[in-house]
Amino acid sequence: MPELTFPQDTTTSLKEVSNFGSIATEVPEKRKAKNLAKDLKTRLFSILSNSNSQHPPIKFVPNMSANLNLSISLTLEEAMEWSKSLDVLLADPCGLAAFRAFLKSEFSEENIDFWLVCEDYKKTKSSAKLDSKAQHIYTEFIKSDAPKQVNIDGNTRDLVSKSILRPTSACFEVAQRIIFSLMETDSYPRFLKSDAYLNLINKAQGSNNNR
Repeated sequence: MPELTFPQDTTTSLKEVSNFGSIATEVPEKRKAKNLAKDLKTRLFSILSNSNSQHPPIKFVPNMSANLNLSISLTLEEAMEWSKSLDVLLADPCGLAAFRAFLKSEFSEENIDFWLVCEDYKKTKSSAKLDSKAQHIYTEFIKSDAPKQVNIDGNTRDLVSKSILRPTSACFEVAQRIIFSLMETDSYPRFLKSDAYLNLINKAQGSNNNR
């Protein structure tokens, strides 16, 4: 089954979010892949909510076991879909995991982490939670000394700092669009040309030919 591999000289490998190993033959592949994909997305948010930040974590979803070991059957068609657009890639939990791992290998995972927390933030209904999450996101990603500061212009940074005083679901909308555009024009094309993604395509093609 196709596997994603990243540079060996970095400690930020795909292990934190997925381990593309061999799938058990006795379990129907499609059903298992669907269930594991859901677990994978949960695991991603668990990683974000348990970062090493000095600030209190945001509990997006219940935590999963730190020993989660995912085996996902990825077809050539599914892997090729990722090349259509960044939107398509991020909508697939497996694609999201692979892309985040690639960014971690480049030491730029703050961009996808910020995009993910913004997606969660926009779905928050409770005003109390909206306020606490807004403060956390600002401290973690926006303010000048943020541990995972994202690359946005000064005007946008000032806009966010003012908007979180009376937080709404749109507080980070402009900043999120900027970061998405940055990933779309910079990181995403590199991901599609990376050895990890091309390896996956080649192995999926080989598996397809052997059927």
